[in-house]
This record gives sequence, C-alpha cells and structure tokens, in this order.
Amino acid sequence: MTDKAVRVVIEGRVQGLWFRGWTVDEASRRGLRGWVRNRRDGSVEALFAGAAAQVDDMVKACRRGPPAARVENVAEHPAEDPGGQGFMHLPTV
Repeated sequence: MTDKAVRVVIEGRVQGLWFRGWTVDEASRRGLRGWVRNRRDGSVEALFAGAAAQVDDMVKACRRGPPAARVENVAEHPAEDPGGQGFMHLPTV
C-alpha cells in the first residue's frame, strides 16, 4: 500500500456551514492523518495523509463537500506527511 500526502485549498461557500467538522469526520472515517482549518480569505485548507486511494477519495469528496456547501474550486498540492495520528481542526490563518 502506497502512502500519499496532499494539501488542498477549497474555495466557494465553504465557511460557517460545518465544512471543517464534516472534513474531520470524513477524513477520520478514511483513516487519514492531517488537519483542516479556515483561512481568512474565506477558503478552507486541509492536509490529508494516508493510503493513496483513501487520500484521493477524500479529495474527491471535498469537491462536493457537506450538503450546505457550494464548492467552486479545489486546488491540490503535494505535501509532506505530517506524521502522528488522527485528524484535527487547526486555528484560522
């Protein structure tokens, strides 16, 4: 099994409607490591690390988001695996 890590920036109507909580739940369900946070520009940023297939599935899920979200763009960038275990919220940057 190959591991992968990516950082994504999700733009659209994605703050103030449980996008971060949904991301923590969905990433944890997939056994991923990493974090999610709001950005002051109105986007949401996340780092996903784990099995490549699960990371790819999570990025695909972010293109839809939770029911109230309106995702307009998801930019994906290679990232370093953050190590550790679990998936968490980080403060807004």
